[in-house]
Amino acid sequence: MIKRLPLILLLWLGTSFYFYRAVQTLLSSGALLWCYWLIDLVLIGGILTVIFVRRGSRLQQTLITWLMGLLPLVFIPRLAALPVLLIEDISRLLRGFPPAAVWVSELAVGVAAVVFLVVLFGITRGKHFYRVRRETIVFPDLPEAFDGFTITQITDVHSGSFTNATGVQKGLDLVNAQQSDIILFTGDLVNNKASEMDRWITAFAGLKAPMGKFSVLGNHDYGDYMHWETPMAKRDNLNRLKQVHAEIGFRLLLNEAITLQKGGQSIVLLGVENWGKGGFHQYGDLKKATAGVHDDAFKILMSHDPSHWEGVTLDHHQHIHLTLSGHTHGMQFGIELFGLKWSPVQYVYKQWAGLYQRHGRFLYVNRGFGFLGLKGRIGIWPEVAVITLKRK
Repeated sequence: MIKRLPLILLLWLGTSFYFYRAVQTLLSSGALLWCYWLIDLVLIGGILTVIFVRRGSRLQQTLITWLMGLLPLVFIPRLAALPVLLIEDISRLLRGFPPAAVWVSELAVGVAAVVFLVVLFGITRGKHFYRVRRETIVFPDLPEAFDGFTITQITDVHSGSFTNATGVQKGLDLVNAQQSDIILFTGDLVNNKASEMDRWITAFAGLKAPMGKFSVLGNHDYGDYMHWETPMAKRDNLNRLKQVHAEIGFRLLLNEAITLQKGGQSIVLLGVENWGKGGFHQYGDLKKATAGVHDDAFKILMSHDPSHWEGVTLDHHQHIHLTLSGHTHGMQFGIELFGLKWSPVQYVYKQWAGLYQRHGRFLYVNRGFGFLGLKGRIGIWPEVAVITLKRK
């Protein structure tokens, strides 16, 4: 995030100067025009402070939280208006640069106003606008006793970002309302520190499933993104987080497997530690997790980062029937309407949201329960996934 701030700053300045033309055309008041730039100066000052203050300091974290709430409200609406202005400028260039049309500026500002309202909803309400997404997956070798077996998956809680207890409880009640056989959590319980979960332990302990609750770690759970006074402090934090999983009733799987029994038959649930590409740590060990697991067993894998599926799982000598992941959040920003599915994160992750299949092996990427960075969700809503297994 911090490494990207200089690029964000350049984009910000370019967008601000370009959009200012439309604002200047419509506003005659010098005071209002000064307010336009005053907002920018305050935000740019915040960005520069984040870049130069001590990494991981309280001031830096506070400023990042503040900026991630305000930047989208100002930047995204302006960005959305740019195509309107750009199309007019191309047209003017072809016509010898006549004066800019006032109605085009009005249209650009109107587009920005509508997008501002959408972003405002995403930041104020979107973070707890939980959606249930259902998938039914058919397998020819699913044990008969597990025909109709239901899984509720949540992921990427990021409890350190939560402030609204009522909103969080709404999501947890939705999880329980699914009455699934099992609840699986696929990592990132916290942003950095185990203590972020202290006020939420009772709420998450209230999740119920007759065949149990199971979990794995995500990249944020290891405390790799903050400064620790000593290596021991970091290690103690991770150990405490593992205890938190137990306190909320989840069996944490660390490169291991367990057997689920039903009606005299069984399936295997695997859980690996985080494994990612692009600089992310690769703690996950699928070979270790599958040691002692029969080749012909039906297997479900929890692996936080979906890049593990292509990077390791698909080529693994054992057939992993279904992998459940999270991590991408769908970037918390995008469009999923009328069959259109788009988010900038798709240019980073091939598998970023929903169900994928290759050679009879399935991957489901959950869009996430919580939020991080952007203080809300815009178009990519928080998700409770319900997956039903069927026998062909």
